[in-house]
Amino acid sequence: MREGYSFSIQKLRDVYDELEPLFREHYAEMRQRLAGQGIEISPYKPRLDQYYVASDGGWLLTFVLRFDGKPCGYSQIYLTNDMHNGDYIAQEDTIFVTKAHRNGVGRKLARFVLDHLKSLGAKRLCVTAATDVRATILWKRMGFKEAAVQMIYTL
Repeated sequence: MREGYSFSIQKLRDVYDELEPLFREHYAEMRQRLAGQGIEISPYKPRLDQYYVASDGGWLLTFVLRFDGKPCGYSQIYLTNDMHNGDYIAQEDTIFVTKAHRNGVGRKLARFVLDHLKSLGAKRLCVTAATDVRATILWKRMGFKEAAVQMIYTL
């Protein structure tokens, strides 16, 4: 991994304008992959008011990856309690690294996220590979276990 990378946790409203181009790039990449499977996803139009409520409330964390001060990746993670047993758990909303920075730094971003979630007392993190399913290779190497298969039916 090249020098110059840094990680932070920030409120979404404080970094949205800076991350917005990455959000669009990520969404477009995911949409294109799913369209190749015959799954049409509506155009990018985030419900920012709801994202901000979640972020301001502390149950949506925004992790930012920067290279030489400029964003090149991010992850957004929801925190909640499992409805079945009360465990404090985390659910990935997004995790993304721009193509130019897919050089091993994704693993470091994931480790940063995992370490922080552990420090908060979270029992587990659930992730979904929607943009690039090859990410599951990385996650398995990091100790993630395949626990389910997500299916999509277009109505």
